[in-house]
Amino acid sequence: MNPQSSSIITTSSPERLALWDRCLDIFRDNLSPEQFKAWFEPITCVSCTDSELILRIPSPFFMEQLEANYANLIGRTLVKIYGAGIKLSYEFYQIANDPSTAVRMADSHPSPAVAPRPGATSNPFQTMPQADIDPQLNPRYTFENYCGSSSNQVARSIGEAIAMDPRCKTFNPLFVFGPPGVGKTHLIQAIGIRIKEKRPETRVLYVTARLFESQYTSAVNHKNPVTHKPESLINEFIAFYQSIDVLIIDDIQDLIGKKGTQNTFFHIFNHLHQNQKQLILSSDCCPSQMEGMEERLLSRFKWGMTAQLDKPDYELRMAVLNQLAAQNGLTIPDEVLRFIASNVTDTVRELEGIVVSLLAHATVLNHEVDLDLARRVLGNSVKVRRKVINFEMVTQAVSAHYGITPEQIFAKTRKREISDARQIVMYMAKKHAGMSLMAIGHRLDRTHATVLHGCTNIEQRLSIEKTLRDDLDKIEAAILAN
Repeated sequence: MNPQSSSIITTSSPERLALWDRCLDIFRDNLSPEQFKAWFEPITCVSCTDSELILRIPSPFFMEQLEANYANLIGRTLVKIYGAGIKLSYEFYQIANDPSTAVRMADSHPSPAVAPRPGATSNPFQTMPQADIDPQLNPRYTFENYCGSSSNQVARSIGEAIAMDPRCKTFNPLFVFGPPGVGKTHLIQAIGIRIKEKRPETRVLYVTARLFESQYTSAVNHKNPVTHKPESLINEFIAFYQSIDVLIIDDIQDLIGKKGTQNTFFHIFNHLHQNQKQLILSSDCCPSQMEGMEERLLSRFKWGMTAQLDKPDYELRMAVLNQLAAQNGLTIPDEVLRFIASNVTDTVRELEGIVVSLLAHATVLNHEVDLDLARRVLGNSVKVRRKVINFEMVTQAVSAHYGITPEQIFAKTRKREISDARQIVMYMAKKHAGMSLMAIGHRLDRTHATVLHGCTNIEQRLSIEKTLRDDLDKIEAAILAN
């Protein structure tokens, strides 16, 4: 944190809290009105000290979307407004009109099997009849709503086999891994839902590794509400989890470095496995890449079946888009579907976000869904595949936009306008022409370090300077028009 700022503004003072309004101004300036309204208006600044900013947001899903789509913009803005030493933390609240719910697709096959019976709980410290447990499963995450293709065929087939006969322990544990947004959470919950549909009495529980860690910490640090003395509930915690028939833990990599939690989970894992109970785990990496996880746990993760979910292939992307459009009553022309599927290639979550934006334009703004709208929506979310761009095209476009000659860009002058244009050439040559820093430096007669500095400077400014972003958009449009 800037020493001068910390000496002037006290902890959680009105002045410091007001700095969040300045952050919102930057967000508003760099995002479309729809994006800002959906993802930043619901945020409330709770407190701010010299070292930590606490924001209240609707839900963990909301946080996941912020980190996945706006981490760079948020990070750069906080550094600019609060200084480099600020730490960002979240707390959650639930509201009736929760944006995290609004952006989810309306599924046509929700499952009623996971609705908890009266008195059911997922609290490991609450005494309850053995049969009453809230599985914490999302009823929309069914196999019927899970699109399939060759990119997820193996994992899906194994999941369905477990769900059809959980007594068969060939795939115990099932360890599903893959990058974020490829459908891991949906798949592992679909297994739990199918089991509940076929055997309602089965004690199925879905929990994230973060929640498991939080519950473990609460058990260890619990104090008697009457005596206010430490009174560990770790035995109750372990007993609850050892009573589960099908334990589904999401994002197990979040236990990395948590030795106490890992040790407790090891004993729970052993008990469940030895008693023929099913374990289903998901991670963003395979067991061999989980540095910081105890070896005895890693060896057990490999006991059963390790299944990988790849990035969605074209077939899966088209299937997802058609399903999302049908579920929301949205008519999307085939050429638009093909355009989206060809350019949004990384995650299913990105496809959902694109359809949400198209739906908003079609219903709220009464805009026809066509290629122009799709291009505009994708431009705010992903990098659309473009024609091959070379160094000469970049140089000519930058020169024309700023009213200078290419020779001035190559010259050894440090005038601000020339220097900025030169750094933009470096940045665009690296990003759009795919050139190495050394190759760019050779063309501009500059060192590798100079090019690296120029690219980094543009990246930092680009995240919070709308004018610069507008300039780059116009330059890129000029290149593509040629």
